Amino acid sequence: MSPPAIDPRAFLRSLFDAAVTRALPAHNTAAFLPKPPTKGRTVVLGAGKAGGAMAAAVDALWPADAPLSGLVVTRYGHVPPAYASRQQQGRARIEVVEASHPVPDAAGRDAARRIAELAHGLTADDLVLCLISGGGSALLAMPAEGLTLEDKQAVNKALLKSGAAIDEMNCVRKHLSAIKGGRLAAMCAPARVVTLLISDVPGDAPEVIASGPTVPDSTTCADALRILERYAIDLPRAAREGLTSGAFETPKPGDACFEGHAVHMIATPQQSLEAAAAFAREAGVEAHILSDEIEGESHVVGRVHAAIARAVVRRGEPFAKPCVILSGGETTVTVKSKQGRGGRATEFLMGCAIALQGVEGVHVLAADTDGIDGIEDNAGAIVTPDTLARAAAAGLKAQDFLDRNDAYNFFAALGDLVMTGPTFTNVNDFRALLVL
Repeated sequence: MSPPAIDPRAFLRSLFDAAVTRALPAHNTAAFLPKPPTKGRTVVLGAGKAGGAMAAAVDALWPADAPLSGLVVTRYGHVPPAYASRQQQGRARIEVVEASHPVPDAAGRDAARRIAELAHGLTADDLVLCLISGGGSALLAMPAEGLTLEDKQAVNKALLKSGAAIDEMNCVRKHLSAIKGGRLAAMCAPARVVTLLISDVPGDAPEVIASGPTVPDSTTCADALRILERYAIDLPRAAREGLTSGAFETPKPGDACFEGHAVHMIATPQQSLEAAAAFAREAGVEAHILSDEIEGESHVVGRVHAAIARAVVRRGEPFAKPCVILSGGETTVTVKSKQGRGGRATEFLMGCAIALQGVEGVHVLAADTDGIDGIEDNAGAIVTPDTLARAAAAGLKAQDFLDRNDAYNFFAALGDLVMTGPTFTNVNDFRALLVL
């Protein structure tokens, strides 16, 4: 089969755009909204990178004659411009505020306190719509009793550098929080709570997404302690005492505070991968989804993906070319150097490019679906068959950049960064290997 006449860079970017579009709240919210309560209020509470877009979708879809109010916190720069304009004009029914991610700040702490205040005093006639998406763990920053924001920041930074998986990080975060791990649902009692989720985690477990503020938590204080010990992360005295004594334990499955609640997954990584696959097939390129749950060290995962692409090129196995190989999930970066810049997507691509060694016909895009790779201004980057050759001609040694966690500057020097700005959703890592 001869390869279709396509521009690899444009094609890969279109796959990414198809994945992001599938996850936008405007396209996925209507089917999951409950009817307004007959007597009580409807209060919207939420947190996450998609929070602004989720609030905008609910505001647009909710009946104009039905009362609606609330507060949602999202990352700085992640309020859709049209909804920000409505807020400025006083026409938005849901207030959206901004805070820091991935390390919490005072704005996130203040937002969490305000959300907790709105949750108190509700009645059984009231409805709470909770809009939760990835990033909410950092954005909803309400330290457990005896802890300070600075304590939370220190632990969070250490977790981010440790290489811990997202479920491990969120196990610790929820046990050091006064609002996550089901505690927000407990605050809302006796009101009915309907949670709308956009998943950014492997497996789509509601209790892991944004550290599960409105759902039961199956993990324990002992689990959190084991994770902290595994990665040799120091704890403030109050945090260790709270975990050791069990004072920081979270509400568990079967707790009465969750009775009558509903949880709906409105967008997932798998759905976005399927949307990208459908786009590829319509263009005449067969698509194969490896998994939406891939985890591990980013550059190592990159090397594994490269090995699959090489096998396709050299032996026509496990897939025939032309094809596109898709995957999602959440890889990790163990930070070894303070000199570098970059995130999971570009670190994945460094490992992939080095392993590919310029094999003909393989083009790769990796990007974060929220439009931000780590804390940088890029979504990700692209690898082409001549990436290493162009780097060598410019005096750049790929392995040196990888060793100092400096993938951003490597791809910036080659002009291969993918820049999208905030996408207003978040279903985590997106990777596409086009083999022609």
